[in-house]
Amino acid sequence: MARPANDAPAARTSQAASSTAPAATGPLGAPRKGRARRFFQFSLGFWRGDAKTLAWALSAGVILFLIANLAAALAVNRWHKYFFDALERRDLATIWFSIGLIIGLALLSAAMAAGLLHLRMRLQIRWREWLARTLFARWLSERRFYQLSIVGADAENPEARMSEDARLAIELLVDFSLGVLNALLAALSFISVLWFIGGGLEIGGFYLPGYLVIACIIYSVLTSGTMYLLGSPLVRKVEEKAAGEAQLRYELTRVKDSSETIALIGGDEDERERLNETLRDLVVRWYGVMVQQGRMTWLIGSNMVLAPVIPILLAAPKYLSGEMSLGSLMQAAAAFVQVMTALNWLADNSMRLADWFASAQRVAELNDALDQLDATIGKHGFSETITIRDSPDDCVHLCALHISQHDGKVMIEDADVVIQPGEKVLVRGESGSGKSTLIRAIAGLWPWGGGEILIPPKAMVSFIPQKPYFPLGTLRDALVYPHTELNLPREAMENVLVRCGLSHLAPRLDETDNWSSLLSGGEQQRVAFARAMLNPPDILILDEPTSALDELSQFKLMEYMRDEMTRTMVIHVGHRPGLEAFHDRQIHLIREAGGPASAHERPINFRDRLLKRLRPKTARDQPNEQAR
Repeated sequence: MARPANDAPAARTSQAASSTAPAATGPLGAPRKGRARRFFQFSLGFWRGDAKTLAWALSAGVILFLIANLAAALAVNRWHKYFFDALERRDLATIWFSIGLIIGLALLSAAMAAGLLHLRMRLQIRWREWLARTLFARWLSERRFYQLSIVGADAENPEARMSEDARLAIELLVDFSLGVLNALLAALSFISVLWFIGGGLEIGGFYLPGYLVIACIIYSVLTSGTMYLLGSPLVRKVEEKAAGEAQLRYELTRVKDSSETIALIGGDEDERERLNETLRDLVVRWYGVMVQQGRMTWLIGSNMVLAPVIPILLAAPKYLSGEMSLGSLMQAAAAFVQVMTALNWLADNSMRLADWFASAQRVAELNDALDQLDATIGKHGFSETITIRDSPDDCVHLCALHISQHDGKVMIEDADVVIQPGEKVLVRGESGSGKSTLIRAIAGLWPWGGGEILIPPKAMVSFIPQKPYFPLGTLRDALVYPHTELNLPREAMENVLVRCGLSHLAPRLDETDNWSSLLSGGEQQRVAFARAMLNPPDILILDEPTSALDELSQFKLMEYMRDEMTRTMVIHVGHRPGLEAFHDRQIHLIREAGGPASAHERPINFRDRLLKRLRPKTARDQPNEQAR
């Protein structure tokens, strides 16, 4: 297996789609309503995978504390009868005892509630951690994060889906699961209390047993049904609002990342108008949520006032007739409220349910998009794939290689090339011929196509793109990335910086800064070359790595590459003049009549003449010349 690349790790295995586009089937074709269910099924892997022991232990602990919490609530309900009966009898000793008893029950309830909270949050944290790690693994493995951006699947803003949406989906799912379980147990427990305490009621010669239970159920059905009718559009409104929030975050991030370019070309007004337009759309979506939630608030507010009063009014005739004591009346009223709250739980939590549905669907969309991506790269029945495997020798072989776009359109066909160890190959071709796509396929980034790519076993492959990547951290970290385990002497790093025209950065090796913003385009490309020189790979893949440099700086870096990295095989895509002198041969990608490109090898005939023309300029080199 190849070790990671300097700027974009190279894969040793990949799959590709067939040359025909896949059928329009798969997870993304499923109805949007099914995505919440698919999220639930996907997230249940927490109880089936490596973390299942912890998952089941936390779940058992949460249920145990939930039952204990409910038992404490039943004890408090029983206390109402004991206290108010003593109050009715004016039994001072029992009243004082009841006060001490409720203090003890309060401490017990608090302990049970704290234990439940602790275990519930621990379950949420561990479950969310599992989900995030699973999504990270799917997104980052086999270059899916790159391929997903190429396919353009229905999963924009994956970073928001894996962070905020995943957090809400897990936290709310745990809350809802416990809420439903608690509501069910509470309803069953307090219905029995209400049935026996309330007894029956004779109306017009007809005896109605458990009339308080029946009244509570009828009242709950009416309020829940009304709540459903008023709140059914809320899920869609909340999902639209969440998508609008994510779009605004994405556009703000895009402006921040492209701030220099936007400022240089004077695009401030255009970006401001675009952001204002996105914000206006988000405000409209927020108003939609506000209107729906406002309608529900009418019912919620009136229910909060009426719910404690209704059981007292219903039981008042029995109390006035002497059939029910004051303690029984208050106990029945408390039990009525508990049952009604349990039966109305879904309606009372409709707003949070809407938030959960929106977040769960967005996470499921990302998972579906990854499934769809797998379907386009030959993992579900396609007969032909690009195969990357070990070479029988130390050469790179392209065997009957053809490269397609993700929709099946062929870009390069029947490429048969052998590149020897230490050989420097320049890839040329007109714009759109597939030069960059070819080297991405060799690096394992582009999975669509057919044929074979053979890479020497255990070869270290490095990739230098036109715009190198800089991790957060010190300049030293940036120079050895991604091989952070390297412990290179400071002198070696300073020497390479000087030779690459970056001597002014040598004293800043241990400084932490945002180097991708601090360094110019030319300086970033020099640092990328310094990386390769500090830790020479077996195979170095270059994609326009000197586009931001002047010709003289390009000459110097190319000269270092040719003369000092003699054992490194170089595959270089470039179009600037003067590059031929530093390579052993050229591969030209030629398209005819708008069809796919074919690879043609051409020898380097003008190497000596180009060197003679460029070498005199080196006498005038400045030691710290930069291309900014």
